[in-house]
Amino acid sequence: MVRHVIIWDLKEELSIEEKTQRKLLIKQGLESLKDKIDGIISIRVEIELLDSSNGSLMLDSTFENEQALKNYSVHPEHLKVANNIVRPYVSQRKCADLEIK
Repeated sequence: MVRHVIIWDLKEELSIEEKTQRKLLIKQGLESLKDKIDGIISIRVEIELLDSSNGSLMLDSTFENEQALKNYSVHPEHLKVANNIVRPYVSQRKCADLEIK
């Protein structure tokens, strides 16, 4: 199995209300991919991070294997969410992928 974790910072120019709404849209969009893309074992987006965090929200997902993660990254449903709901509103992205044994 492969774990795929991303932490995003939302753009500073977004208002608090816009950030709250955007987090919900990102959560809904990404979590909806579970039943649309083969190879996803679990996918969740955490939108209520503690103040000690250095990011706005976090994706925590698990895939059957590395190939499943690669397929997810180029899948049209994922790209639709990423390009329309996530990327235009994010200023920074950090990613960690690791094999789970």
